[in-house]
Amino acid sequence: MNRVMATLRLMRAGWVLAREGVIAGLPAQGLAGPAATAHGIARALARRRSEKLDSAERMSRAIARLGPSYAKLGQFLATRPDVIGLDLALDLAHLQDRMDSFPMEVSIRRIEDSLGKPVSELYVELGEPVAAASIAQVHPAKVRKDDGTIRDVAVKVIRPGVRQRFARDLDTFFLFAELQEKHMPASRRLRPVAIAETLAQSTKIEMDLRLEAAALSELHENTEDDPGFRVPKVDWQRTGRDVLTLDWVDGIKMSDIDKLREAGHDLNRLADTVVQSFLRHAMRDGFFHADMHPGNLFVDPKGDIVAVDLGIAGRIGLKERRFLAEILYGFIKRDFRRVAQVHFEAGYVPSHQDVEAFAQAIRAIGEPIHGQPAETISMANLLTLLFEVTDIFEMQTRPELLLLQKTMVVVEGNARALNPHFNMWKASEPVVGDWIARNLGPGAILSDAKTGIESLRRLARSLPELADRTERLSLEVEEMATSGMKLAPTTVEAIGKAEARESRSGRVALWIIALAALWIAWHVS
Repeated sequence: MNRVMATLRLMRAGWVLAREGVIAGLPAQGLAGPAATAHGIARALARRRSEKLDSAERMSRAIARLGPSYAKLGQFLATRPDVIGLDLALDLAHLQDRMDSFPMEVSIRRIEDSLGKPVSELYVELGEPVAAASIAQVHPAKVRKDDGTIRDVAVKVIRPGVRQRFARDLDTFFLFAELQEKHMPASRRLRPVAIAETLAQSTKIEMDLRLEAAALSELHENTEDDPGFRVPKVDWQRTGRDVLTLDWVDGIKMSDIDKLREAGHDLNRLADTVVQSFLRHAMRDGFFHADMHPGNLFVDPKGDIVAVDLGIAGRIGLKERRFLAEILYGFIKRDFRRVAQVHFEAGYVPSHQDVEAFAQAIRAIGEPIHGQPAETISMANLLTLLFEVTDIFEMQTRPELLLLQKTMVVVEGNARALNPHFNMWKASEPVVGDWIARNLGPGAILSDAKTGIESLRRLARSLPELADRTERLSLEVEEMATSGMKLAPTTVEAIGKAEARESRSGRVALWIIALAALWIAWHVS
């Protein structure tokens, strides 16, 4: 029954996306057969008024009809330009996740249930919500500090019923991923089902506000001494699964350029700071805010950038950081063969590919940027072209690198909005150059040697256990080869029941899909 309901919800989602012109707005080049037919039908079903809207507005209308689960799906897909294309990813990244607020009494009940105390004991004052999104809404509040003074805070409260709604809609997302993987062989490299599993995991994390608080706390500690950038401090005494309390931010949204200019802020300095801060977090810490659109960034009266809403965070290991640093350094030095070798050494491109042919493809990307003014060269676009070329050479999807790439595109866009003549290379050189000196020089070799010795020491300790496991496995394989594989009677019975159930549910699903299609056709006509 769950699969049948998921099928019906998937059909409804397709209908809404078609009616709001989202599908018609997608490029049709290269489509053939059923895909081209479906695109033509979607174009015919689109509302006339949708033709006057841009792609982001069409998507906003569709998501408003489909509900909060699809708003979160859109935000998640914005982190996967390899799946949906860079243009659509940027449209989704700038979607305003705005929903109707829920009643004050519901927020009070959820706060008290989560923290186990009356609101009057927790807060001196709790105001009406000032912002509401797909998963939670935010209230201004005041708390009394230990010294008796009053401090302003923001209180984020989970939306009622959101977990149940997401669990239901995730069945629909998994069904679509399974159908895509089964009927679109070209998409299998992107692993749609694995992407759906990642979405399921990320939403579970995001709906436990203690985990977002932990991410905020980690980023706060990492950036305490960073120039021009900070993160609000978490109030752990007033934070639980459904409630997150943190310092209130007084400032101007980075998206409001005119107000920033009127307030006397140095826009050029802000552009440098937002890019340098992102690169510092990614390269130095391996942990970065992965949703740095202008709505999540404020500029306080001192001119510091304050980042909020850490529902999406990214991590990259030392291997990936060195990989990216060597790529950037190779492009700067026009050492395209080294850039190609780095891909092979990291294991990102299969060893059966030709490194010389790959280096030639890299040269096709790198040569055109030399001789251009530095302010016209986009590091984000460079990485985008690089990932497009790697597709030709069977490079497997690397979600952590794609999330970094997408965030870099957004951050660079923020900087260019503040300063149209922004020089990405000049701004990033102090951070990237310092990281390369620290991590690719003699000191890094000594550090690697120390790490290698430690790994060998741990391996030596585990050798007796590994030998014992190998001996047991050898005996089990020998017995299986002699006697064959044996299944318990209960296992055989369970397999038979599962096969029968799958057959029945498949027939029921086909009948319901057919009836639903007839109903839609009747009402359209």
